[in-house]
Amino acid sequence: MKTFKKVIEEFTKLNKTISTMESCTGGGVVNALTNIEGASEVIKFSAVTYSNEYKIKMGVSKDIIDKYSVYSFETAKEMSKKISEFTNSNIGIGITGKLNRVDVHNPYGEDNVVFISIYDKDKDEYNTFKVEAKASSRELNKELVIDRIIDELEKVI
Repeated sequence: MKTFKKVIEEFTKLNKTISTMESCTGGGVVNALTNIEGASEVIKFSAVTYSNEYKIKMGVSKDIIDKYSVYSFETAKEMSKKISEFTNSNIGIGITGKLNRVDVHNPYGEDNVVFISIYDKDKDEYNTFKVEAKASSRELNKELVIDRIIDELEKVI
């Protein structure tokens, strides 16, 4: 698995901060970030919003979830922007999707797809992409998501 070492070093130099709102990755992204020395200079806050209830409490519009499903780019974008606004972070990361399971509470949306949004508050821009969760385990699928986020963040520094 890749590491956030370069991201942490460059964001520290640029005095930029990151916050995350994760669902299916269960805090995996922030865990990988905090595995790097100096992460405390960059990370402001992380929320694991596994349920719709807590996505909504963190500012995600219920109307967006109802219209597009919790498993959508629209929801991931809301997650990334709302966490950035909540913490006044330069970068907000929103992650939602299904990893090797069907969600009986949210039957809509693509199975085995993770929707990711990286919101850049300074530019008011979103970078959205999805990762197909085709690996044999949840753990490996989380690694695929984290590696892709690292790749995307390294492109903007």
